[in-house]
Amino acid sequence: MTLELIYKINLMSSKLKILQVIPRLGYGGAETGCFDLAHYLSENNCSSFIVTSGGELIKYINKKKVKLIRLPVHSKNPILMLFNSLELIAIILFLNISIVHARSRAPAWSCLLAIKITRRKFVTTFHGTYNFSNSLKKFYNSVMLRSDLIIAGSNFIFSHINENYSGYLDLNKKFLVIFRGINTEYFNSKKIVQADENKILKKWDIKKYVDLKNISLILLPGRLTHWKGQEMFIEALHNVKKEIPDKEFFAVVLGSDQGRKVYKKKLVRLVEQYRLQNCIKFIDKCELMPLAYKVSDVIVSSSIEPEAFGRVSVEAQSMEKPIIASNIGGSKETIINDKTGFLFEVGKTEELSKRLIHVLNLDESTLKFIGIEGRKNVVKKFNIEKMCFSTYSEYKKLIN
Repeated sequence: MTLELIYKINLMSSKLKILQVIPRLGYGGAETGCFDLAHYLSENNCSSFIVTSGGELIKYINKKKVKLIRLPVHSKNPILMLFNSLELIAIILFLNISIVHARSRAPAWSCLLAIKITRRKFVTTFHGTYNFSNSLKKFYNSVMLRSDLIIAGSNFIFSHINENYSGYLDLNKKFLVIFRGINTEYFNSKKIVQADENKILKKWDIKKYVDLKNISLILLPGRLTHWKGQEMFIEALHNVKKEIPDKEFFAVVLGSDQGRKVYKKKLVRLVEQYRLQNCIKFIDKCELMPLAYKVSDVIVSSSIEPEAFGRVSVEAQSMEKPIIASNIGGSKETIINDKTGFLFEVGKTEELSKRLIHVLNLDESTLKFIGIEGRKNVVKKFNIEKMCFSTYSEYKKLIN
């Protein structure tokens, strides 16, 4: 009797056992998706496992529902990747894993060897566009297309793969879009109390600013890196200050520099150059993002390169806040322009300035309407239940 036949017989008499492998469990979109799916599976008669090297979300995992295994799967060191493969083989066989789901390239290579030996089903989620500036990079990325089921997190990513990786696509393998989802109950403005709002404003040391009458708080979330467009955002605020000097606003740039100290210094100098020190503050992190959205009046996503999904845009809409975003990547799919948010021409500072001025001048009833429509949009299309159900359904199809 072959290993594969024994595995199939065992599978028929047991529940699905899903092993997700991700470099780190931080607060990013891929990580929160992995976290949410893991708990959903455990609540739907599956055994759920995560292999990761660490991360901030680990402390929130319900250990009774999801089993956590630590391995250095964040590493791109070939020796460590081989070590991870050997460890994964042992884990798969010992736990009788049904499906291995890789969510990043380095661990996907380790998983590929492991599933070839153990003959398990393999799933990958293509979370980003990845750098493919040369053939070697493209080959490295191609591991995400070597699975039995390839999931793209947005139509944008689906098109990107078809346009740039057609040579690696196997027509016999299933390739589909499952939109990333967010927890709309977690990102729900009605769940937040005023006392908590005051606490975060005090923690950020900006309460003295936002307590002023008619001041608007503008939030730009995202790690500090050039392609997230923080420079353009600061320049746009400078333009807004010149165009409507009587309109009071305060902006929070929320995100870690992740070691990019030179870039952060550049941003600080830009703020000083435009004399915006009393209008802009840099905050490293916020563990309760719904609170950050709730205390803000306008949310901005100014990326100058495509967002694979546009998580900020979706979270802002779920929190019933107006979102202004670049018209590229996933944001184009998640925002209904001029109804649930506002798109501007990517990289155009003047366009962003105009959108900011427009939103800052909107009356309360219009802002409320935008918020209600935004939440409707997210609950209907981008909620976590829909994403988890779709993924779980595809898992079952793979096995049957």
